[in-house]
Amino acid sequence: MLAVLAAFGSPVAAQAVEVNPCGPLQREPGGYGPFDYRTQRDKLEIVERFHFTPQVEALVRGQSGYLAQDLSYLMRTSPNHHRGLIAIVRFVEREKSPQPAQLQYSIDCYFDRAIRFAPDDTIVRVLFARHLATTGHKEEAKKQLATAAQHANENALTHFNIGLAYFDLGSFEESLQHAHLARSLGLTRKELEDKLRKGGHWRNP
Repeated sequence: MLAVLAAFGSPVAAQAVEVNPCGPLQREPGGYGPFDYRTQRDKLEIVERFHFTPQVEALVRGQSGYLAQDLSYLMRTSPNHHRGLIAIVRFVEREKSPQPAQLQYSIDCYFDRAIRFAPDDTIVRVLFARHLATTGHKEEAKKQLATAAQHANENALTHFNIGLAYFDLGSFEESLQHAHLARSLGLTRKELEDKLRKGGHWRNP
């Protein structure tokens, strides 16, 4: 029996280690973070001061090096940094490349990392859905919005944002559903309702 096992090698050793092409989320040696943008923003103040200045967020220039390097460092310390993700989306759109020079990962990888880090972050899901929609992946965008809706609970603003995203996708029934939910939860903003009314898609609950 021992000879047979030796011939095939250790079962554990024989298993290939699966490596995510979008990189690990653990803290790198000597690194800082990662921190949840929703609940640990106080720990990100020093990072934003040196790597996410107004010039970086506006994509004017880098602060501590190349613009892409500052954005890359920011997203390593907080994979679900909402404003950082928005900036990277704008950056890749401007550069007409999913991974401009000096950016550590592609835009799809940054969303992959954000979702792995905080699967229940509805803002990340909505941002990803909008990006998918603009790149022609509408069905995948709808899946992200459906998952966001599962985590929205009784957050009126989240339902409002999901409704806006569905409207932009042309999914008016789903948009109407979330508009009704947002209103029933006390949100008084009218932008989504006005869009639905103007397009002839509004019905009272």
